[in-house]
Amino acid sequence: MPSRRLDPGSAVHCADAQFGELADVVIDPTTRCVTHLVVQPHKRPDEARIVPVDWVIPDAPETAIRLSVTVAAVDRLHRVHETAYLRLGEFPVADPDWDVGVEDMLGLPYFQGIEAQPIEADPHVMVGYDRVPKGEVEIRRASAVAAADGSDLGCVDGFVVDGAGHISHVVLERGHLWGRREVTIPIGAVARVENDVVTLRLTKGEVGALPAHRVHRWGRS
Repeated sequence: MPSRRLDPGSAVHCADAQFGELADVVIDPTTRCVTHLVVQPHKRPDEARIVPVDWVIPDAPETAIRLSVTVAAVDRLHRVHETAYLRLGEFPVADPDWDVGVEDMLGLPYFQGIEAQPIEADPHVMVGYDRVPKGEVEIRRASAVAAADGSDLGCVDGFVVDGAGHISHVVLERGHLWGRREVTIPIGAVARVENDVVTLRLTKGEVGALPAHRVHRWGRS
């Protein structure tokens, strides 16, 4: 299969009907391969499923992702998103086969009591998180891209992968609103890939010297 882009927000079609859209990708940080796709019905992240990349039909059109299985087969997979009421710093997954991917703090504890009466603070918070296979990491469109000098460069906008699932380039989106531009960065310039962040070997100035083109998009999915 020739190289193709994997862009969060791309339509995902099953063998019998459209399932929804690509939400995130799951990557083996050692091999720099995409191993799974996180797919979800449109605007229903609570129904997201983690799909093996082997289920992707290799010769599907570049603008869509086509799976070799039915909607029912995807629905039978475990949901990706979980919530937990945890102490600050506590790890939410005890399963040896799973790690935590993207995490979001959903809320801090709320306290109310009689005036002048001391209240003991609850050290717990509500956390939303994704479960990913052990040793792998999750990247979404909002994931940060950091330069070698620590500068914030923008967000991940997609990946270019070859027929074996190896990532050849990371697509970086820079700027805001009408000034958005895409920069395609070779995987050799990536120092490391971690949950929700890609760190480059390049400085901010070196990235600024790379070719870029304007992005025509009304907003994010």
